[in-house]
Amino acid sequence: MYAYHRFFVPLALLSTLLISCTASAVSPAVVVDAAGNTTRETIDPYQQRFGRLQPVIAVVGDNSGTELTDFVIPYGVLSASGVATVVSVSTEAGTLQMLPALKLQAQHTLQQFDELFPQGADYVVVPAIRDKNNARLITWLTAQSGKGGSLVSICNGAITLAATGLMKGHRATAHWASEKTRAADFPDVLWQKNIRYVADGKIISSAGISASLPVSIALVQAIAGEEKANALANQLGLTDWSSKHSSDAFQQASDDPSLAWRVQQKAPTHMNIPLSVGMDEVALALRAEAYSHSGAVQVVSVSGNTKPVKTRHNLLVVPDKQVVILGANVEPASLPSAQALDTALDTISREYGPAAAAQAARVMEYPARSKNARSGLEGS
Repeated sequence: MYAYHRFFVPLALLSTLLISCTASAVSPAVVVDAAGNTTRETIDPYQQRFGRLQPVIAVVGDNSGTELTDFVIPYGVLSASGVATVVSVSTEAGTLQMLPALKLQAQHTLQQFDELFPQGADYVVVPAIRDKNNARLITWLTAQSGKGGSLVSICNGAITLAATGLMKGHRATAHWASEKTRAADFPDVLWQKNIRYVADGKIISSAGISASLPVSIALVQAIAGEEKANALANQLGLTDWSSKHSSDAFQQASDDPSLAWRVQQKAPTHMNIPLSVGMDEVALALRAEAYSHSGAVQVVSVSGNTKPVKTRHNLLVVPDKQVVILGANVEPASLPSAQALDTALDTISREYGPAAAAQAARVMEYPARSKNARSGLEGS
């Protein structure tokens, strides 16, 4: 069983979710799984098209602001699987500003992708973005759907996907904090809650931020089978990639003084994360998100020069700062990618207090913690 905790969300910190999440109470218009979510969602098996040896997956971001892990985790996990051609795409040329931290440089713009793959992507991954109603992206997503591609929203990327009209009549989900807003703005979508990801034909969606891990593994299963998916999950250190979930737990708050916010009156500490060639982009993204969403830390990526640094799967990270790096402030290379989040939350709890770690877990909609990582964050 997963364990959940209840605590306050400071208004200032919750505003960091402006790209994707609007705080809200549970709306009666939100559809709840009548079966109690006892069965696992399954993405339809991949159907080969155009004589391609592998499906083409486009992970698309908007330059003005894209949720970091929503973009990086699907890119990293699907690249690591080796079962697809994975391409990073930006709405326009230039740097992608990731939120809440880091900067990336995509391989192609929307126009360049269309020139390389005129028949379209087999799957398009849509992260939460700051400009949820980006007309250029909405038009492109509509065109990709028209070419037969499946659309996969991560977190409140579902809001942008819903704006295309393609979600009408489909089951879907997104971050717990946007339930009321989504139901009001898109009443023709069958919004689900208490579920990690939803697969409804060619419309696939996931819950908040950390759900990008299980839905990415579920996509590997659709392409290459359950054995391959399980093997990759084990390699990444992900013990459960089912759709079982309780978003209701994240709606709760408590005035328990033991979980009072301890760092909200303090200026965030600057933490440098050195970049190195070949580093694990999944672990990097999880670590940067956790520290940033704790409210205690402002993450800054640093390198010995200003050139973009290529990660394990050829994603380019643009350093925030050029510094002389004397030591490596990174997670151990042997740590499985998915476990970087638990490790970061443990460190945050020790250094800044359990409330800071609990805050990061709530923003990231992360319910599962290892036994050791739960210390100080849970009730009995």
